[in-house]
Amino acid sequence: MGVWDIPYRGQSETVWYAAVSPSPSRQAVPLWKTLLAIASLLVAALIWGSGLMNSLQRPSVNPSLSLQQQELVLLAEPAVPAGIRPVLVGSDPRDVLLQALRSSSAEQRNQRQETLLALLEHESGEAVDVPLVLVDDPLVQQLSCEAQGGTAESCPDVQVARAAAFRLGFSFGVPLISVLLGLGLLLRQGWGLVRHSKGPWPQVCGPALTLTDLTLLVAGGFVVLSALSVPLIALPIVTVLNTVLESPRRDAVGVVIEYSVMALPALLILWRQLKALDSSCEPRGGWLQWRLRPLSSAVGSAVAGWLMVTPVVMLTGWLLVKTVGDPGGSNPLLEMVLQSRDPLALLLFGMTATVLAPFFEELIFRGALLPVLAKSFGSFWGVLVSALLFGLAHNSIGELGPLTVLGIGLAVVRLGSGRLFPCFLMHALWNAITFTNLLLL
Repeated sequence: MGVWDIPYRGQSETVWYAAVSPSPSRQAVPLWKTLLAIASLLVAALIWGSGLMNSLQRPSVNPSLSLQQQELVLLAEPAVPAGIRPVLVGSDPRDVLLQALRSSSAEQRNQRQETLLALLEHESGEAVDVPLVLVDDPLVQQLSCEAQGGTAESCPDVQVARAAAFRLGFSFGVPLISVLLGLGLLLRQGWGLVRHSKGPWPQVCGPALTLTDLTLLVAGGFVVLSALSVPLIALPIVTVLNTVLESPRRDAVGVVIEYSVMALPALLILWRQLKALDSSCEPRGGWLQWRLRPLSSAVGSAVAGWLMVTPVVMLTGWLLVKTVGDPGGSNPLLEMVLQSRDPLALLLFGMTATVLAPFFEELIFRGALLPVLAKSFGSFWGVLVSALLFGLAHNSIGELGPLTVLGIGLAVVRLGSGRLFPCFLMHALWNAITFTNLLLL
């Protein structure tokens, strides 16, 4: 991430780990604490295993994303310059959208999609009934005009087409540019590795916790207690909201409440664990090493890290789909964002995705878990295990591979920069770009 300095050549051998500060002497762990940690670990394994299996029953958001992208392509077609039309639009966007609609079952299609299908299948001059709620829909208007004998040149709304072309260009251009820049940065880092011109990582600093403490934090707090607190605390509050708010605002407020309640047990446990540590041994910058300043280098590390991890995550997702297909299990929040048109609901969804989730997850996985694992087993295994647990925590088999790769990138930024704040910024940036692309669709 500008700090992706993975291997370092020492004077006489290649060093594949970061410098690790010695752990302070610890007292023996009480038996009750060990037994509680073991019990938490077993229950957490059952909860995560069940969650991963249940994720196979959740539909994938990819078909919905693909369909909305094809609709955007059709709207944007008149305003896309001829020189780049083959790249952005393709040869026949109407046929592509038609085939995509036909490939979904009647039970999966909503009223709008049924209307679009009927308009695309119409015979010239044939009347098509358009529901009143859809008469102001730009794509429905365009296809209705063509169904009544209008031409592909006269029916599109110029302003709508231009706006759609901008959205299409952004959703296509940002990933393309980020992949190209990311590959360039990866090659630069690789060249530095070959030339052994990279210096060592900063010393690993983190909370002086034991592996038992980590187990209680992650398995006990993050998994077990969260699984209990959501139905006992969050769901009753959300049930009351059902009588006050309407969807999608009800769903958005429910997401904020459920996520906050889910995070609370682990945050309280971590706070208690840090408070019990000997403050005289606390490193400069605090146990969690947030180190907000200098801000410029934190932003630079975050942006570089996001750029370099993007092509690897995209390649991982593509390979998984090509080898095993799309297993489904997408995050339900993605579908909520796609279906929402309410500004307040979108604001709450965005706050959860770009602030709450990055803050909490970085605090647990890169603030506490990664440094302790790196000190206990070395940086390589610390990065790998913390990233795998980060991927598992999202309870989605379909997203496990890409999220684990993202976790590796975040972990390398943490170790390479010696700070936690760049990880938060990188995580927030990743979620913000994903959220923005969903809004554009």
